[in-house]
Amino acid sequence: MSGTVGRRAPVPAEGPANLADILERVLDKGIVIAGDIRVDLLDIELLTIRLRLIVVSVDKAKEMGIDWWESDPSLSSRARREESVEGAGTDVGRLAARVAELEKRAGPEGRQEGSG
Repeated sequence: MSGTVGRRAPVPAEGPANLADILERVLDKGIVIAGDIRVDLLDIELLTIRLRLIVVSVDKAKEMGIDWWESDPSLSSRARREESVEGAGTDVGRLAARVAELEKRAGPEGRQEGSG
């Protein structure tokens, strides 16, 4: 016990960044990965695949003007509700147009019979 009093394990001046720190930094700043794959045969382009990947936090994406997930019904319940309301409005409009067309075809006598 005489030689170990007051001794501590050496602490590195700057420790390695852990995964959480790296992820936080990437989401805060953002990272873009871009690549193209092109397949040619005898100077004829057969296939081109363009890959664009951006990894950022939701807040950073909104700052950049990227918010497509808010209007995608498969990702947003609000967009799903809006789509169903719009779809119902379209159906009602289509039915109203169909009724008006049928009344027009029936002529004045048909409208009087149906309304009495």
